[in-house]
Amino acid sequence: MMSLFELFKMGGVQFMTVVTILGVAMIFYSVKSIINVLVKNDYSGKGVNYIIMYGSLAFIIGLLGQAVGVFAAFAAIQAAGDVSPALIAGGLRVSMIVPLYGLFYFILSIPVWMVLREKIKRKK
Repeated sequence: MMSLFELFKMGGVQFMTVVTILGVAMIFYSVKSIINVLVKNDYSGKGVNYIIMYGSLAFIIGLLGQAVGVFAAFAAIQAAGDVSPALIAGGLRVSMIVPLYGLFYFILSIPVWMVLREKIKRKK
């Protein structure tokens, strides 16, 4: 089993870093909004939409990272000529790391955003 650090490096440090920053921002706004709504009873809704925005941006940047990686891989395959199917499958597997990482943050953001939005809507 690979460590998370190895997966981070395999996925491409540039895109994985951006997705991580967006994920941390999503978690920050989630915690901030949960504290505002549930603890402070502040139902203004400030910051709640940032949760879904940063979660979806993490997924979209992950898809962009995959597209860039696959484009570069196809250019290398074209230059090399004959390439084994196992090599192509390995490259496609690696290209899925960034979008799956972004999807993880997106999936986390949806229920938090929906619950907070509903809680705010019912108090207005």
